[in-house]
Amino acid sequence: MTQLIFVAGLLHFGVLIASALTPQVLDWKTDLAAIAPLTRRLVWVYGGYVVGNIVFFGVLASLMPSTLASGTPLARAICAFIAVFWAVRLSLQYRVLYAKELVRGVVLKIGYHGLTVVFAFFAVVFGSAAL
Repeated sequence: MTQLIFVAGLLHFGVLIASALTPQVLDWKTDLAAIAPLTRRLVWVYGGYVVGNIVFFGVLASLMPSTLASGTPLARAICAFIAVFWAVRLSLQYRVLYAKELVRGVVLKIGYHGLTVVFAFFAVVFGSAAL
């Protein structure tokens, strides 16, 4: 379990690379220009909070995998939180955030489906550690 958590920690940094590409791929500059300034700032703030959580998950899992795998109540609670975070994100992938119309070309298709697999991996690894 320790090795799986460590790998998951490193994979969080890969997710951050995809997150950094999102504004460009989705053309946020154009889309967000059409909404109220407060709403535009909220999108960026909420995005920042999500990125902050992903950074925290990556740092925690890559620097303290044995602690997260220890089975202590706090470790299990943190793993449960991370598992639920990614399970909800995975669920939203197909219910709310399905981007079929934007996922054109081989690179974007591989990236989109690759991220889906990674989100499932996170949910399974951290869910298993929580249990």
